[in-house]
Amino acid sequence: MYRLREGLLEVFIAHPGGPWFPTRDHGIWTIPKGEIESGEEPLVAAVREFKEEVGLIASGPYIDLGSIKQRGGKTVYAWAFQGSWQEEEGIQSNHVEIEWPLGSGSWRSWPEIDRAGFFDEESAKQRLKIAQHPFIDRLIIALETAKVI
Repeated sequence: MYRLREGLLEVFIAHPGGPWFPTRDHGIWTIPKGEIESGEEPLVAAVREFKEEVGLIASGPYIDLGSIKQRGGKTVYAWAFQGSWQEEEGIQSNHVEIEWPLGSGSWRSWPEIDRAGFFDEESAKQRLKIAQHPFIDRLIIALETAKVI
């Protein structure tokens, strides 16, 4: 999701929940994303996962941002859409069960995403996984080509 505020682009990114990065802020944020289910179209999966991860409804028109391959080998497909959200609205993320500490036999429920927000290009790239930076660059090119920014 993106918005234009006073003519400047801001992108919506999310911080992963769970026990691993509660205070880490740089290089781990992500676009809301997830797994494509068997027989599911990638855009349909993206809309579903956006709702599951942050509790917001994605609505087009959509800008196809292509795909990237993350360091772990996962291919991520992305679409952008213009939307709005106020921080005070909060997010509603699905939860995942994680054994923590690892090997302890103790399981806890964690939100998949623990916080999210709109950031300008520079701030978003500081926080975002490096492999996902091309999505921001592609969005900027698409919006400049359409003369939106």
